[in-house]
Amino acid sequence: MGAIVVTGSAGGIGGAIRLRVEAAGHEVVGVDVAESEVIADLSSASGRIDAIARISAQVPVIDGLVVAAGIGGSTGVPSAKVARINYFGAVDLLNGLAGALMSGSLRSAVVIGSNSAGAVPVTDFELGELCLAGEEDKAASLADTLDGELVYAYTKLALIRKARRLAVEWAPNARINVVAPGPVLTPLTQAALNHPTTGDAIRAFPVPLDRWGEKSEIAESVWFLLSEQSAWTTGSVLFVDGGTDALLNPDRL
Repeated sequence: MGAIVVTGSAGGIGGAIRLRVEAAGHEVVGVDVAESEVIADLSSASGRIDAIARISAQVPVIDGLVVAAGIGGSTGVPSAKVARINYFGAVDLLNGLAGALMSGSLRSAVVIGSNSAGAVPVTDFELGELCLAGEEDKAASLADTLDGELVYAYTKLALIRKARRLAVEWAPNARINVVAPGPVLTPLTQAALNHPTTGDAIRAFPVPLDRWGEKSEIAESVWFLLSEQSAWTTGSVLFVDGGTDALLNPDRL
């Protein structure tokens, strides 16, 4: 079997996805800031260009792509960096590797979104519109004036919308879908739980199934969307969140 590229592969949800992909018999080319086949900083355009070049040198044809690298808004990282990694880091990798993906066997990409994209009221989506327009520096400047958790939610929402647009652009040559997890305990989540303001809000976040998810449960959903079992599925957003999105947005569709 061929190679599947996984960003954010060194730990958390990305690490669980790596294990699931390997269990299915595929080689994984991991991309992360440490402990991966491709060491890269996806917060800068130059870092993304370098990452794409290194991936292409190792595997000119890829069977699948999982964009899982991301960072929370309550981790002490500047909000501009949250926007640069969560949206622009993801989209540049999707665009830069699309040709290699379309030459592979599965020809499937999965983006890790978040159910917070539908949990935060969209009162002013200027940040998301700047992201979708490709205005990285303007988006980063605006992000630095906003709360980090709001930046996280809006950039994840913009990323979901971008993935759905790419689904139409790529068809019928490749597929792309989104998994939108609810709360899962990872190092990034733990950092948010330790935050004096957002920690209590995260603990109080309603989950109808009355528990947090496991990293392996997110990974199983990602593998389904990567695999041939979902061959007629593209542009979909799969909420793996214990029912939170259904609770908050029961009449969205």
